Amino acid sequence: MAPSDLRRNTRWAGLAPGDPVVVTGTRMRGASWSFVAQVINAVTGEAWVEVVGGRSGDRAVRSFRPDQIFAASAKPGRDLSLADAPGLPLP
Repeated sequence: MAPSDLRRNTRWAGLAPGDPVVVTGTRMRGASWSFVAQVINAVTGEAWVEVVGGRSGDRAVRSFRPDQIFAASAKPGRDLSLADAPGLPLP
């Protein structure tokens, strides 16, 4: 896959770089995350969301499925992910 096959969007579902998000399914209690970009593989149609953060003091960049990303004020399990309810106002 050529780098040109990847489309990076620094704005996604009402988020801008640095906005705090909640990520489900990480098994990392107490982790905090900030949005970096949404990436789409133009060839396969696959999409993922890049975030930065982790446990206290970590600044690792990680990628997650869009359905794992929630607004900072959301309650996963009760509220919809940003993939399912994009553009919701964020506090």
